[in-house]
Amino acid sequence: MTMTAINLASLLCSRLCHDLLSPVSAMNNGIELLADEHDPEMRARCIDLLSESAKVSASKLKFFRLAFGQGGGFSEAVDSEEIREAIAGLFGFDHRIQLGWMVDEPVMEKQAVRILLNLSLIASDALVRGGNLDIGAEGNEIVIRAEGRRLVFDEQIEATLLGKIPQDQLTPRLVAAWLIYTLIKERNGDLQIVRPEPNVLLFGINLM
Repeated sequence: MTMTAINLASLLCSRLCHDLLSPVSAMNNGIELLADEHDPEMRARCIDLLSESAKVSASKLKFFRLAFGQGGGFSEAVDSEEIREAIAGLFGFDHRIQLGWMVDEPVMEKQAVRILLNLSLIASDALVRGGNLDIGAEGNEIVIRAEGRRLVFDEQIEATLLGKIPQDQLTPRLVAAWLIYTLIKERNGDLQIVRPEPNVLLFGINLM
């Protein structure tokens, strides 16, 4: 099966719905609890839950808008600070992942931004117990380094990043990796995946 725009949109929508289900469900639960709760202290806790869930949902939407959508409007460049804020917002509520940002360029080309964001998402998912996510970019090169007490990097995701998974076997869980592979291939670039230590995962991207 050849990947069509409809297939890709369906997979991306499934991925977005999966990632947004938890914070949106938490908001729904908070509203239900608030409607039935009369104790002032418990109502305050419900409001805190609603506030946190709303912030998480908004941060995820901002991130996905840049990673999958037409973030930055129709310009071919995206402000680097907007990129940093989107990534930091995705991880900033439980402080489980610490972001190191080493991008000096004031703007980045939109295709490179999509690669960087989707690969950051994959790298952060590998940090199952939290850790450090360091991101650097200069010219046509992007480097992402994940380090944590426990790293779990799915073999299927790695195979998809390297173009070794048939398109008819793609799932919503793999679609971000497939998008990265496709964007890099369009630029005649290459992706290197290295595990220099058991608790370190390193991605190096060179775009032509």
